[in-house]
Amino acid sequence: MIGQGVYFALLSMLLAGVNDVVFKKYSNKERSRGMYILGIGATWALLQLLYVTASGANLAFDANTIKYGVTAGVLLAASNILLVESLTRVEVSVGSTIYRLNTVGVVALSIIFLQESAEAMKLAGILVGVLAILLLYRGEASFSVLRTSRTFFLFAVLASLLRALYGVISKAGLLAAAEMQSIIMIAACCWMIGGAAYARYIENRFVLTRKKITYSVVSGLLVFGIVNCLMLGLDQGEASIVIPIANMSFVVAIFISGVMGLEKIDLSKGLATVCAVGSIVLLANV
Repeated sequence: MIGQGVYFALLSMLLAGVNDVVFKKYSNKERSRGMYILGIGATWALLQLLYVTASGANLAFDANTIKYGVTAGVLLAASNILLVESLTRVEVSVGSTIYRLNTVGVVALSIIFLQESAEAMKLAGILVGVLAILLLYRGEASFSVLRTSRTFFLFAVLASLLRALYGVISKAGLLAAAEMQSIIMIAACCWMIGGAAYARYIENRFVLTRKKITYSVVSGLLVFGIVNCLMLGLDQGEASIVIPIANMSFVVAIFISGVMGLEKIDLSKGLATVCAVGSIVLLANV
């Protein structure tokens, strides 16, 4: 019998796949990525505050929670800015798959910094995940060898690494008794501040439009759902099952992208998807 935790993980996976496609649709036109992240953060923060109030949870902003919350929030905001930037040049199948392979980075960094064991299954999962990235890179190179395309591919890789660091910092924060709901609220605020700073000082495009607001509200709703479904899944299920299922969202993104005609799924992408799934399965069974 499937537990409640799995249902929440599947819902988080579905919402994340949809959001990756929304990210791509937004990135298809020349718009401020910073203002988009700012709007998502504002929507997410408002919904999170309403959720915390309705659930009767208490927010605690002690020094420990603030330290881990700000660090994790900055990493998460930066990773999503880079993901949206990468999607201006790479296809959603590539950006989404690489980003969700942050599971590989989490395991590798946990071995290095949290002194977790380096078991054979973990190492196999890491190697298969790297193979998936190499296959995707080869597929991208076949379409274009322009230096800019390679740069945006590397943006997706860096986004995944920062997302992995976010996971490790969050885990370390929980081990240090930081309050999870407060960390989530701080993360949402970091999206607002990071997005505003990126729009103002990097893009020099601090302008709101109806389209930006619409996309921001849609993605903000999705991000709120992604995060909280994942948290509910972790609360009612095993992390070794819930997190890998949630990280399979790139399969949903690829399916939606293919159905909508946003891109063609060739052999290289198909093999990379199989390797990515295999990597996450291997890492989930350690």
